[in-house]
Amino acid sequence: MSGPMPEISVEQRKTLEQFRELMSDELKDTHDDYFLLRWLRARKWNIEAAEKMLKASLKTRAMWNVDNIEKWDAPQALREYLPYGIMGYDNEGSPVIVCPFHTFDMWGMLHCVTRFEFQKYLVLILERLTKLAYEQSLKHGWKARQLVVFFDCESMNLKQFAWRPAAECVISSVKEYEGNFPELLKRCYIINAPKLFSVAFNIVKKFLDENTTSKIHIYKTGSDKWQQQLFAHVDPKNFPKCWGGQLVDEHGDPQCRSMMVWGGKVPESLFVDQSNQESDKDFTETHVPKGDKLKIDFKVNGQAEQLLSWNFRTLDHDIKFGIYSVDAKTGEKRSEIPLGTVHSHEMDEVGCISTRPNTTYTVVFDNSASYLRSKRLRYWVDLMSGEEEEGITELTNQMESTQIVAQQ
Repeated sequence: MSGPMPEISVEQRKTLEQFRELMSDELKDTHDDYFLLRWLRARKWNIEAAEKMLKASLKTRAMWNVDNIEKWDAPQALREYLPYGIMGYDNEGSPVIVCPFHTFDMWGMLHCVTRFEFQKYLVLILERLTKLAYEQSLKHGWKARQLVVFFDCESMNLKQFAWRPAAECVISSVKEYEGNFPELLKRCYIINAPKLFSVAFNIVKKFLDENTTSKIHIYKTGSDKWQQQLFAHVDPKNFPKCWGGQLVDEHGDPQCRSMMVWGGKVPESLFVDQSNQESDKDFTETHVPKGDKLKIDFKVNGQAEQLLSWNFRTLDHDIKFGIYSVDAKTGEKRSEIPLGTVHSHEMDEVGCISTRPNTTYTVVFDNSASYLRSKRLRYWVDLMSGEEEEGITELTNQMESTQIVAQQ
């Protein structure tokens, strides 16, 4: 795959060629020059920083099994209650994504799906949009390879995002986006922002690149100044009538409900009680003494791809969790999951990472910072084959939390 490219200087072209040579062993045919350019731009043309960022992303993509993500049967709650839709294209051919965010029931959603599943579904959507933008670029030029995003936050209830699992899910999702989809955003319009929105956004902004935040335009409730800005780039004929455009769906609905997912309150019939779910895993129950750590080693031999998977819960308090690896040949030590506090007494922590051959992985449950209490821990950690998609699908269907550890 090769698509159109923006004009770059001779020096930048040399850097791009060096970057491709540096990453040649890990790139696929679909990784064209524009793809590489995104990472260089995200790291201000620092080739070493771009290499580190891209390698980390390729590793994450392998963990998500992105190449086969379309085979995943996403939960009904995500398909029917995560609000968004594609409302045509801007004047340069970029896809326009509309999200009536005020209709999103985050509390209900996280009672139906795991945080791992929620983030995987976001990856699925972004992969689809990235491919659509590439197809548009073949017709309209490279500027069509970015997205225009529109959020309506009218009467949005921010209280549900103060719930710790929801807040952690939002922050880790933002980190996932920033680390794996750089330079994808063209413009973002957030309208009808409630009074406390600026407080919440200032927290999220800490995890966004300054170039990303420069593309986000926020308008308070009651302001219509965004319409002039938006419609300078988007034809009103292709934008829903309920937001000042002229588009209605086949039923004459100004909200275009037949063309997008509008969300709404998630029915309790879709709720899943995680604590009562049966499992065929052989869990171990133990205490991690105060001031101590529990370490579990796994040696990966041979060339077969394997996943190191975990599922654990602490019964009354949080705990620190992390994974590091040591290469048997070189002795190189790597941090696979940085050690950080997880609130596993509120929701199960579940996840997986892909492994490398001839490497020892050490899973750490760290209670060394606690001098007053031991931690009651119920855990399952194991290596499983990553060769069959069916096995990976089964694993992700059992996820009850995110594989991304909240760090302090």
